[in-house]
Amino acid sequence: MKKFIRLKSMVLLAVFTLFALSCEKNDDDNDAENDNGINIVETAEATEALTSLVGALVQADAGLVEALSNEDATYTVFAPTNAAFEALLGGLEGFDSLEDFDTDEEKALLAKILTYHVVADIAALSTDLSDGQMIATLQGEEVTVGIDGETVTIKDKQPAEVDAATVVIPNVEANNGVVHVIDKVLLPQEILDALSGDEMEEEEEEESKNLVEIVVETEALSILEAAVIKAGLVETLSSEGPFTVFAPTDDAFVALLEALGDDYNGLDDFDTDAEMMLLKDILLYHVIAGAAVKEADLAPGTVETALAGNSIEVIASGDTFVIGDASDTDATITGTDIMASNGVAHTINKVLLPQSAIDFVTSLSLQTIVEIAVATDDLSLLVGALQQADAGLVETLSGDGPFTVFAPTNAAFVALLEALGDDYNSLADFDTADEKALLVKILTYHVVAGTAAFSTDLSNGQMITTFQGEDVGINIKNNTVHVEDATDANATVVIPDVEASNGVVHVIDKVLLPQEVLDILNPPTPNIVGLAQSVPDLSLLVDALIQADAGLVDVLSGDGPFTVFAPTNAAFADLLDALGSDYNSLADFDTAEEKELLATILTYHVVAGAAVASGDLTEHQELVTVQGESLFALLGNGVRIRDRSITDANVALADQIASNGIVHLVDKVLLPQAIIDALGLPGRH
Repeated sequence: MKKFIRLKSMVLLAVFTLFALSCEKNDDDNDAENDNGINIVETAEATEALTSLVGALVQADAGLVEALSNEDATYTVFAPTNAAFEALLGGLEGFDSLEDFDTDEEKALLAKILTYHVVADIAALSTDLSDGQMIATLQGEEVTVGIDGETVTIKDKQPAEVDAATVVIPNVEANNGVVHVIDKVLLPQEILDALSGDEMEEEEEEESKNLVEIVVETEALSILEAAVIKAGLVETLSSEGPFTVFAPTDDAFVALLEALGDDYNGLDDFDTDAEMMLLKDILLYHVIAGAAVKEADLAPGTVETALAGNSIEVIASGDTFVIGDASDTDATITGTDIMASNGVAHTINKVLLPQSAIDFVTSLSLQTIVEIAVATDDLSLLVGALQQADAGLVETLSGDGPFTVFAPTNAAFVALLEALGDDYNSLADFDTADEKALLVKILTYHVVAGTAAFSTDLSNGQMITTFQGEDVGINIKNNTVHVEDATDANATVVIPDVEASNGVVHVIDKVLLPQEVLDILNPPTPNIVGLAQSVPDLSLLVDALIQADAGLVDVLSGDGPFTVFAPTNAAFADLLDALGSDYNSLADFDTAEEKELLATILTYHVVAGAAVASGDLTEHQELVTVQGESLFALLGNGVRIRDRSITDANVALADQIASNGIVHLVDKVLLPQAIIDALGLPGRH
């Protein structure tokens, strides 16, 4: 059977058109002429505004035409106009005309409606009626008369707030009764109960379906259906619940996609893991778990959603409510109380957005870190440095991130170039492989990977590991952030929190330098052993220190200070020649006694407790050595050092500074008296 209920407003509230029927009026009271010689059916047939009533009598097929044509009977008929029947049909789903009452059951219903308009055995004129009078109809139920001045109304069994029918033409007399033309079809309780039962049956049918099934069957929620499937929430929203779902219509989803821009033309464009998670978060944000909140239960306040840690706000708006999310625009509820077996749905005209979605939408309009640098005039040298380094840093900082970048200004790079000296007049001077690698180390020391740290995320004393590998320190004074590198001067953040789509940029007034770069630019001063190892012409001296096996390497690597007269390789070669064929190399000092002799020679070249520069030496200055005997300085034509042999040593290269002393390269191995005596070499007398 057709759905007999679906009155457009659950009750008939339509305003009906009043018809001017052309009937002959009495001169006294404008009533219709008495007994026009035709019966009630013929009267209706003769009245243009009652053709639908005649059609209904025929369609009901219940003998009503014959009954109301019987001139031996007497009736009072409240006759609805054509417009009244049109309003009734307009409020019924599946009934476009009276011919749609075509089953036995539907004809019986139509007959009950029609007999509710007939009073038997009386021809009651309007003057016979009284206010509040209850009149039993042929259907069995009563109608109630209302009289207000000259206006007569007939009230049926619909709720009190539904207007009564108005008698628009009273007292149309027939030879078997009287007709009062009314502007509304009257409905008895029997019919209302039938309609309500039909409605309850339909609601029960709907409530046997879960929320997902209802969404699937609702044409205006097709995009929501696809989103629920794509996000893998079908099983969740088909479970026991109960749930309350605020269901965005297709138009709401279309509006969201338009707001997201050209990269999002449909749900298929949510294809990355991050986008899929975002879609799921958005959908869960529309769900209240654990309750089926009907329209009557809505109250102003904050409500937690199925998206953990996120809530929506129910906001009073006139006689209804709107739903507030993390955006500035509230959602209007367009449909309420769509009941399901596991909860209730309300349709809304906007996709609700949690903060994560707002952040995502905002990020779509943001530039990458590289794009921000390119667009900022005062960061042009930083862009140039990224390109000059030729290490893929532009591509890296254009990637997903997130990154935190401390971005030096142009002035900061100019200051660095000036500090580097004449060899670096521009970034283009970083042109060798080693120099490019150096530039990469500098630039990556400004990048923190894996996080977008805004100034509010930084704390005083915090140490942050950079992409280069070393830490930068955070120093906050008077709400200004300073960044500490390996130098003695901090950088100041002059523009904080420049948000990018893949991180955040803090503009700083200094190029940060890690210790690794400082060590390359300004190598640390080596100790005496390190200095000797770095000078090729002192390799035999280093070998001698090791061969002596007397801890001299450790001593000369100690604090000092020391003054060392360091024999060149040629000087050691001359000594070996003088010692004869038994000493072809330092390795021939291989016995304990010979190692001791070698240690005696070496310690004779070391003055402990002072770093004596060549300019501080005086003529015939005595220098007591670690070995115990003295050396003497001779000035004029350079610096010479006199030992106990017959030949003085010349200082070939003076004043080589070490971290723990000073080294003077000499062209002869210095010999103390103890060695001359032990080896039988010629000496001074």
